[in-house]
Amino acid sequence: MAAIALPIPEDRYRFKYIIAITVSLASVLELLDTSIVNVAIPHMMGNLGATLDQIAWVSTGYIVANVIVLPITGWLSAYFGRRRYFAGSIALFTLASFLCGNAHSLEALVFWRIVQGLGGGALLSTSQAILYEEFPREEYGTAMAIFGVGVMVGPTLGPTVGGWITDTYGWPWIFYINIPFGMLALALTMSFINDSLHQQRAERVDFIGLGLLAVGIGALQTMLERGERLDWWSSGQVRLLAITSVLSLITFIWHELRTDHPVVDLRILKSRQLAVGVVFGLVLGVCLYATVFVLPVYLQNIRNFTANQTGLVILPGALASAFTMAVMGRTTGKFDARLSIVAGVAIFALAMWKHAHFTTESGMSDFFWPLIFRGVGLGLIFVPLTNLALADLPMSRIPNGTGLFNLMRQLGGSIGIALSATLVQRFTAIHRADLAANVTLYSEATRERLGQITQALIARGEVPAIAQTKAVGFLNGIVTRQAMMLSFEQLFLLFGAVFVLSLALLPLMHKSKGMPGAGAAAH
Repeated sequence: MAAIALPIPEDRYRFKYIIAITVSLASVLELLDTSIVNVAIPHMMGNLGATLDQIAWVSTGYIVANVIVLPITGWLSAYFGRRRYFAGSIALFTLASFLCGNAHSLEALVFWRIVQGLGGGALLSTSQAILYEEFPREEYGTAMAIFGVGVMVGPTLGPTVGGWITDTYGWPWIFYINIPFGMLALALTMSFINDSLHQQRAERVDFIGLGLLAVGIGALQTMLERGERLDWWSSGQVRLLAITSVLSLITFIWHELRTDHPVVDLRILKSRQLAVGVVFGLVLGVCLYATVFVLPVYLQNIRNFTANQTGLVILPGALASAFTMAVMGRTTGKFDARLSIVAGVAIFALAMWKHAHFTTESGMSDFFWPLIFRGVGLGLIFVPLTNLALADLPMSRIPNGTGLFNLMRQLGGSIGIALSATLVQRFTAIHRADLAANVTLYSEATRERLGQITQALIARGEVPAIAQTKAVGFLNGIVTRQAMMLSFEQLFLLFGAVFVLSLALLPLMHKSKGMPGAGAAAH
C-alpha cells in the first residue's frame, strides 16, 4: 500500500540556520579537543609528574571513548530521544571539560577525559543526522558545507589554538575554554532542536553487542595509538591488543547480524552505496589525518618553526577548504557528485606532489599554494562523498549511516597517524644509511666540507681538537635532516598515490546527485 505523504508545515525549516550553527559549534568543540591537547602534553607531564607513556592516555582515553560511541549514536539517539541525547552529550562534555581542567592527578585527568570522549563522540554523527532532517533535501549541500567547515578546520587549528592558550594561560585553560561555548550550544539545543520525526525507539538494550564493540574498538584504537612507541609486533602488549580486537570484532559482527535488536544495525551495509562510501571515508581519514600530522612535524623539526608559525602556514589551506565546501554546498544536486570527488582527489594528489618538492630551506611562500590546493581538493570531496554514501538510506536509517561513516573516517585518521609516525622513522633510517654510506672520510667532498666547518669554528675561537669533533657532529646533523626531509617527501607522494588508487571504488557507486534520504521513498 502506498504511503501517504504528510504535508510539511510552512515553518518547518524556519530555524534551520540557527540549528546548523548549533550542531556545528558542538562538532567543532569535539574535534578541537581531539588535537588541542597534544601541544600541552609537556606542560601536563611536568605539572602532574607523569611519564610520556602515562600522559599519552590523556589523548588515547579520549579518542578510544570517541570511537566506541560513534557507531552506536543512532541507537542511543533513538533510545533516549534525539533532543535529550544531544543535549545530554553536550552537558556531559562541558561538565567533563571543567573537571579535566580542575584535575590534580593523572588518574583524575584520564578518567574525566574518557567521560569527555563519551560525551563528545555523540556530537559528530548526531549533528549530521539533525542537519539532514532540519534542512529541505535541495539544501543538503548547504547543510553539509556548514558542518564540513568545522570538521576540516577544527583538527587543523587545534594545535595552534592549544599552543597559544597553554603558553598564555596554562594547560587547564584548554579545557576551561570549552565551558562558555558548551553552555551556548546547550542553550541553543534546548531552544531549537526537536526529536526526530523518523526515529524508531529500540525495544531493549543489546548489552552483549555493546560490550563486544567497546572491547574490539577500544583494543584496536589503543593498539594504533601505542604501536609505534612499543615497536609494533615485537611487543607482547601490541600482539595481545591485536588478537583481542580481531576476536571481539568478528564476534560482534556475527552477533549483530543474528540479533533482532542490534546496537549497530550492520544490515544497512547491504546498501552498496553506503558500504563503498564508508571504505572511501576510511581512505579520506587516512590521507587527511596523516598529512595533518606529518606537515607540522616537518615544519617544526626541519624548518624549526614555532607552533604559532606552523598555524599561520596551515591557516590559508584550512580557509581554502572552508570556502570550497561553501561553494560545493550551493552546487550540490546540479551535477554528478562523483565528478567532484574525482576533481578533488586529482587536486589533492597535485598538492602532495608539490609537498614532495619541499626542501630544508623552503619558506612561507613555498608552502602557500600547495596547501591551498590541498584545502581545495579536500573541500571538493567532503560534501559530495557524505551525501553520496547516505543517498540510498531512508531517513530513519540516516543516524546509523552517519555513525558508521564517521567511525570509519575517525579510524582512518588513527591508522593514518600510526602509519605516518612509523614510516617517518623507518624511511629516515633507510635514507640516513644510504646518505651515510657516501659521507665518509674516504670521500674528497666530505674531507673538504669537514675542513671548512672546522676552520669556521676555529675562527670563532674553538680549540682545534674540539672544533674537529663539533664539525663531525654538525655534519652528522646535516645528514639526519636530509634523511628526514627525504622521508617526508616520500610520505607525501605515498598518501597522494593511495588517494588516487581509491578512485577505483567510485564506479561501484551509482550515478547520483548525492541527496540522502532518497531511500525514504521505498519505505
